[in-house]
Amino acid sequence: MNKALEANIPAITTGGIYPGVSNVMAAELVRTAKLESEGELERLRFYYYTAGTGGAGPTILATSFLLLGEDVIAYNKGEKIKLTPYSGMLSIDFGMGIGKKDVYLLNLPEVKSVHEVLGVPTVSARFGTDPFFWNWGMIAMRNLLPQEFLRDRSKVQQLVQLFDPVVRAVDGTAGEAVSMRVDLECSDGHNRIGIFSHKRLSRSVGISTAAFVLAILEGSTKPGVWFPEEPEGIAVEAREVLLQRASEGTINFILNKAPWMVETNPKELGFGIYS
Repeated sequence: MNKALEANIPAITTGGIYPGVSNVMAAELVRTAKLESEGELERLRFYYYTAGTGGAGPTILATSFLLLGEDVIAYNKGEKIKLTPYSGMLSIDFGMGIGKKDVYLLNLPEVKSVHEVLGVPTVSARFGTDPFFWNWGMIAMRNLLPQEFLRDRSKVQQLVQLFDPVVRAVDGTAGEAVSMRVDLECSDGHNRIGIFSHKRLSRSVGISTAAFVLAILEGSTKPGVWFPEEPEGIAVEAREVLLQRASEGTINFILNKAPWMVETNPKELGFGIYS
């Protein structure tokens, strides 16, 4: 931050699809809720789904394995809590084109930044993939491999090389779809969601990253290093344009809609208090 300020350089960290676009979606849900709701912000939840590796291959595979070695940091009524990675499964409806998918707790940076920047007391993030047996494999690895192994990048890379041929073969049938759902709940029952779905993760990530680059080039970011949800990162008045650009090619993009627009409610299995 200090070096960027001294050099008068604007910069955004976590500026991709998730985290990135999901942060801006959360910021817009919170901003609108403060205008429309008389209640207090209560809970914000990030749900992510990627079919196979989304075409990213070893990159997303290595990231997923490394995250299994980290305790999940979440927030419950303002209190920082630690939870087991790839636990607390929920079945979430990602809406048109994606449907219901199982998602699991993971340690993702937007949880802390959104809690601190947007002031939401309860925040968590979950991720899931297809085919379903990859989720089972992730749970098995979490249970069988020590955390020290999963935190060792060189060992994880060897693991990735071992699984990569199988994963690529399955990717051919699983596809590359990606979906994000962000849920915000307020104390007066004002609940709103956002959904972002695209048939190709690899393309959507590029479009989303380009949207952030354009925002910076157009002067929407102040000198320093910022998270996307900070007004100094992406100015409030620039969020709508960024989301319009990032959603190019999506099969479903909605924001600030009531949950009934998605057919079913999440079914909670364990860790319900922190879901």
